[in-house]
Amino acid sequence: MRHFLTLKDFTKEEILEIIDIGLEIKKNLKSKIYKKELENQTLGMIFEKSSTRTRVSFETGMFQLGGHALFLSNRDIHLGRGEPVKDTARVISSMCDMVMIRTFEHSMIEEFASYSKVPVINGLTDSYHPVQLLADYMTLVEHSANENIVCAYIGDGNNMTHSWMMLAAKLGFELRIATPKGYEVNEKILKEVLVLAKESGAVIKTMNDPNEAVRGATVITTDTWTSMGQEEEKEERIKIFKGFMVDEKMMMLATKDARFLHCLPAYRGLEVSESVFEKYSEIIFDEAENRLHAQKGLMVWLDKQR
Repeated sequence: MRHFLTLKDFTKEEILEIIDIGLEIKKNLKSKIYKKELENQTLGMIFEKSSTRTRVSFETGMFQLGGHALFLSNRDIHLGRGEPVKDTARVISSMCDMVMIRTFEHSMIEEFASYSKVPVINGLTDSYHPVQLLADYMTLVEHSANENIVCAYIGDGNNMTHSWMMLAAKLGFELRIATPKGYEVNEKILKEVLVLAKESGAVIKTMNDPNEAVRGATVITTDTWTSMGQEEEKEERIKIFKGFMVDEKMMMLATKDARFLHCLPAYRGLEVSESVFEKYSEIIFDEAENRLHAQKGLMVWLDKQR
């Protein structure tokens, strides 16, 4: 049995296999071919952090695969209200075939997985967002942008940044990360990633100049400057992140056929300009849809490992 907590635990071949399964499922869906590969199975979805795309994609995906998804918010279960995580894990995993968790502390999902009898999927923690990266890479494959990637990540050194680092380290491409001073990536995670990068041949660079990161890049990506739980910092962050908005001028420094990705929700006029967002809206919303298909590929793959 395998869990999906970070991309660190997966080989390049396994990541690409999951993507391929997702692409095949998407192709079948567009042709009105429905294969009930998880028929009569139940996915328990624990949400300590709310989300539009995560809930809709997992719930819809499980239905399309012939199963059922059960939504559990922190108001619906005893987790965090007196019952230890390990007890909740034992109970839910004895009744469900798979569990997806979207929470704050990464240690919580690690503890849950260690006591779970079924596969656990990380729907997001403060440290990582690996399911989003499956969708992102699937989108690059579909748009023929997955060869010789030079990716520039512009913005906060957050869970998305860490997940891009893991993907680059596993697949062996170049990643340049530009963050304001004081908002760099987690040093411990960076050290782990650099060890993995030596094995794959990946080049991972961190810097504070977004223009330097974007120059000659084939893929540019960003995320909101203020994540959930950081709302009190919003005004301060807007001032500090000035100059880190991906706009037309910045995109001119990338290659002519560069792609722009955004995991959404997007705040126009902050991390991305209105004009850049609309220019690349087709690929951005393909990326959003691919959360559905990539996660179906993941769930089918995890089910086969049991």
